[in-house]
Amino acid sequence: MLTLTDKAADQIKNLVSSDEVPDDAGVRIASSPDGALTLSLATGPSEGDAVVDKDGARVFLEPQADELLDGHQLDAGVDAEGGVRFSID
Repeated sequence: MLTLTDKAADQIKNLVSSDEVPDDAGVRIASSPDGALTLSLATGPSEGDAVVDKDGARVFLEPQADELLDGHQLDAGVDAEGGVRFSID
């Protein structure tokens, strides 16, 4: 299963902290037809998604993405412009 660093958990919680976002929201990682992974905000998991929760930070993994990321770690940082950058280690 994918794990989250403390930095990734903090950034996910920041992304979904808006009053308009449901409490169960998180980010969803899915695979695209060309084999790339996409990350997007989601109000909750889709049917069949695995859910990773670290201290209230939730990541929803589409089944193929879950398989690809098994044993990896999601990390995050902030770039010079203040944008959040996620990476997989």
